[in-house]
Amino acid sequence: MSTVRRPRKGSLQYSPRKRSKRQYGRIRAWAGIQEPKLLGFAGYKVGMAHAIIADNKKTSMTKGQDIFCPLTIVECPPIKTASIRFYKNTEYGLKLVSEVFAGNLDKELGRKITLPKKIKNKIDDISEFDDITLLVYTQPKLTRIGKKKPELFEIAVGGSKEQKLNYAKEKLGNEISVSEVFAEGQLLDVHAVTKGKGFQGPVKRFGIGLKAHKSEKGRRAPGSLGAWMGQQHFMWKVAHAGRMGYNLRTEHNKWLLKIGAKAEDINTNGGFLSYGDVKSHYVLIKGSVPGPKKRLIRFNFPIRPDRRIPNEAPTIQYLSVRD
Repeated sequence: MSTVRRPRKGSLQYSPRKRSKRQYGRIRAWAGIQEPKLLGFAGYKVGMAHAIIADNKKTSMTKGQDIFCPLTIVECPPIKTASIRFYKNTEYGLKLVSEVFAGNLDKELGRKITLPKKIKNKIDDISEFDDITLLVYTQPKLTRIGKKKPELFEIAVGGSKEQKLNYAKEKLGNEISVSEVFAEGQLLDVHAVTKGKGFQGPVKRFGIGLKAHKSEKGRRAPGSLGAWMGQQHFMWKVAHAGRMGYNLRTEHNKWLLKIGAKAEDINTNGGFLSYGDVKSHYVLIKGSVPGPKKRLIRFNFPIRPDRRIPNEAPTIQYLSVRD
């Protein structure tokens, strides 16, 4: 008889499988961009559609032909700058040394944090710093998802130290649109929290095979562990039941097909399922994006771009959401 070889089931790439602390991701690494601008943006997931696009990839076998393309619609209302954060390099990494808030913060931000009554610090008084980031917040009131409490997070700024400071002064307390940050046809890194699926068994959670129908006890259990029990306890690598989903995931090099300003170009009669109508700016991203509808999706410049993907947007011949 041939030797039965059954390697373990399920991926160990993501470990530990812990639930995310919040519904939107935290970004720890940013691409090096020399232009003074925000290095990321955020929007709310509307849903998926499909389009017929003209293939403009030079090495493709279908170059110049019309091909099918699945895409995700993300509504991107303008974000506003709440404060400028100044960091200094220490032996333990970057440390926050000062922060300057804007004087015209929206009242909805008070649902998230305690708004400062007085602006104590001034930008011109801060001279010693090594890096600058912008603390920004979303405006869900400009959408129809039925939410007022904004999300609050930091976004890095590109350029030199002086360029970052000038850009931060200009944008403090003002709105920033997605068209100011990204351009059609470029690549994005998408950060999102996946859909939560609750407590699931090992077959669905790790993809292990079903045992024979004559085996003892459970058919959807991992079965005898053999030498894996040499430690007198279950190793963390063993596929067992547990919580599934609601994890922070990053997908690299997603293709930005279009940035739209007219919501009527994609809205349909009755609105999108489980979302409604789009009111503000939107983007079309090729392929799927983690998370359910109405969840905040963060995307930023690619940290390791794929040179094989063209850096120009294709021509969209047909979009499935139109009547």
